Amino acid sequence: MLVFSTSDKGGTGRSVTSCNVAYRLSLSGLTVAYVDFDFGSPTAGALFEISGVERGVVEGGVHSYLLGEAGTLARVDVVAKTDRAALRRGPRLSRLTLFPGDQGGAEFLSRDTQIVDRCMQLLLELEQEFKVVIVDLSAGRSAALEIALHATAMTPLHARTARWLVFHRWTRQHILAASGLVHGKHGLLKMGEAYGHDATELLQSIRYVRTAVADPTSRRNGQRPAQAAWLDEQDKALRQLANSNELGATFVLGTTPMEPVLQWREQIILDADVNANIANEETAQAYAELARRLVDSATWRRL
Repeated sequence: MLVFSTSDKGGTGRSVTSCNVAYRLSLSGLTVAYVDFDFGSPTAGALFEISGVERGVVEGGVHSYLLGEAGTLARVDVVAKTDRAALRRGPRLSRLTLFPGDQGGAEFLSRDTQIVDRCMQLLLELEQEFKVVIVDLSAGRSAALEIALHATAMTPLHARTARWLVFHRWTRQHILAASGLVHGKHGLLKMGEAYGHDATELLQSIRYVRTAVADPTSRRNGQRPAQAAWLDEQDKALRQLANSNELGATFVLGTTPMEPVLQWREQIILDADVNANIANEETAQAYAELARRLVDSATWRRL
């Protein structure tokens, strides 16, 4: 299964959520590849806390590999190489492998057929090696998104299972941006259709992930009645806005709660963090549920 993580804006929690979902999938027994397609800012290594690849690798990163400048793509065993002792010594994981970007990498200035062909071949090989391949794309209508759409429309990948996750915060601006990324004039559906995707089938493979959503009940603690009433009114307005922009509950894969740990430090949330009363149990449960629903075929039945 190929999973593409995207968002129209930065700061949506796309990468940290995708890394946590990758960890939860591996914890459940699935082999997982995490491919850093955020060409301008390849920092997945920092999320997995691996020294030397926090901002990508010097040689053999995804960017240079797609350009044909590297014959071999760098790969990093996350559990073996992480600096985080609790991750190394924690519950046994199935293979979780990071394919990092290049240090100082940049977006592509062109999307020639050779780059798309290399991308298609890379995804095909990884999909055959791993049960789940998570591709973390650059934010917005990026070259990464365009290359991925083009590659997945090609015959060798067209019949493969592909999921598209669109991340957004629970704000008016982010809801409108996420809707525009999918349904806009130059959005994912129109772009995919131009490369040969069936727009209806592509839409069926898209789900939204709402991140850092405040719990309405805990939110009221310590608030004045007028504040609580106003916030409830705004939450209702956001739900109406999401529904009118085709981001309603039917299209949502799941949500993640506000997590104090992640406000200070983007990282994998381990059960050990919950047991130590550092992270909230609801956060770990949210990531586990996202991972479960991602690979559950019932989640992706035709709407």
